[in-house]
Amino acid sequence: MSTLLEVTRAAHEEVERLERLIVKDLQTEPTSNRDRLFQSHRVRNMIDTITSTTKKLVEIYEDSDGARKDEIAALGGQTATGTNVFSAFYDRLKEIREYHRRHPAARVVDANEEFDNLLKEEPVVVFSGEEAFGRHLDLHELYHIYINCKFGEKIEYSAYLDVFSHVDKVPRKMKMTGEYKEYMKKLLEYLEDFFQRTEPLQDLDRIFSKVVADFEDEWAKGSVNGWENEAQDTAQHTIIDLSDYSEVEELMEVGPGKLKKALAALGLKSGGNVEQLAKRLLLTKNTPLEKLDKKHFARGSRGAKQNVVAANNSKEIALMEAKMKKLCDLLDETIERTKQNVEKKQALTYEEIEAEREEQEETQVDSESDDDEQQIYNPLKLPMGWDGKPIPYWLYKLHGLGQEFKCEICGNYSYWGRRAFERHFKEWRHQHGMRCLGIPNTKNFNEITSIEEAKDLWKKIQQRQGVNKWRPDLEEEYEDKEGNIYNKKTYTDLQRQGLI
Repeated sequence: MSTLLEVTRAAHEEVERLERLIVKDLQTEPTSNRDRLFQSHRVRNMIDTITSTTKKLVEIYEDSDGARKDEIAALGGQTATGTNVFSAFYDRLKEIREYHRRHPAARVVDANEEFDNLLKEEPVVVFSGEEAFGRHLDLHELYHIYINCKFGEKIEYSAYLDVFSHVDKVPRKMKMTGEYKEYMKKLLEYLEDFFQRTEPLQDLDRIFSKVVADFEDEWAKGSVNGWENEAQDTAQHTIIDLSDYSEVEELMEVGPGKLKKALAALGLKSGGNVEQLAKRLLLTKNTPLEKLDKKHFARGSRGAKQNVVAANNSKEIALMEAKMKKLCDLLDETIERTKQNVEKKQALTYEEIEAEREEQEETQVDSESDDDEQQIYNPLKLPMGWDGKPIPYWLYKLHGLGQEFKCEICGNYSYWGRRAFERHFKEWRHQHGMRCLGIPNTKNFNEITSIEEAKDLWKKIQQRQGVNKWRPDLEEEYEDKEGNIYNKKTYTDLQRQGLI
């Protein structure tokens, strides 16, 4: 039951949902180059979908076949016999009931869930291993073409990365060859493809349209770098203005030297005596070069049509060079990273390269796990457990993991957590501190961390029991390496026997 108006409504809804998804996706800041690429390609795909859907809507609104107009009229009850609103209403109601009778299992699909899944999509973007997911260029194939052609040089790949964009150094004679044109075409195709894979949101057609406009102005002025119109400049100095001459005798006075130069510039034969030269040159005054007989042209020279073809060919090559230079400017940072990567690899052995690749893979995995950790909600700043998540709050309060206990007897040493604080009374640091104070480390001094409190308590014990009543051999405690507690007498006996 898909009417034209329903198709129109659904198309508008799809466009609006995709626009909201694009805004929602762009509000999320990507944490890595990989996430940035995925986000850009997702947005690019959604923009393409919006464009295609909008074109369909334009065709529907243009209504070239009148279907939309007829459907609107049918909704108003307009028929061939007249207007009957109730008849149109019941006909549409009957159509709806018939549709649901034939499709009883039809259900409403939640479009929000379907569109939200687009934000989790990871588009397939193909990169070679050398390109490292868009971080570097892979020009090895073009490099091999360059070093094996006449216009190229036998240089290293690292040096090629410095010169491949500087095409002005190639002689113009070499640029007019077919292999140079084919090389330039492949180089431009690769740079365009790489730029579209790494920057899918950039409008390459708009960039190239500005490049073409600037190029046409410079080409008309003859100021394109490396393609200055030297042939035209030479012709202006060698071609004679024939409007000043009407007879062969007058032209003969110019002299054979200038006549030969003028004929050679036009591609005509420059042999014979002065009269023949003058007659041949005077033919070009009222007759275009393309209509002259072939016998007047020098062997191996190009005719007028061939000159036009050569001019168009040189313009096409020059335009490809201009586009290539623009792409190199846009990819300047990538080219620089590629140079640094190549120079770095040249200084490494195969084992070091493999180790670095494994390290990069581990770093990538760690970065993904770090991204997960950044999303953990921990407003109370609870300690992390073994699984990388905050421990339960009840466990935190039970063990007092967030509490700090300081012991002045231990040199103001801090103990974190109640358990660690209780255990420290039997450790060597606290025992040494008590021994320096001349106080026995007995159970009476548990929970005492202040030096003054320990001294006051020791005085009270001495007053209550008497100075000579305390027996250090029986009451002073010692701890062995395994954590067993003995009095001084037992500890000394076992130590003498070599049991401790």
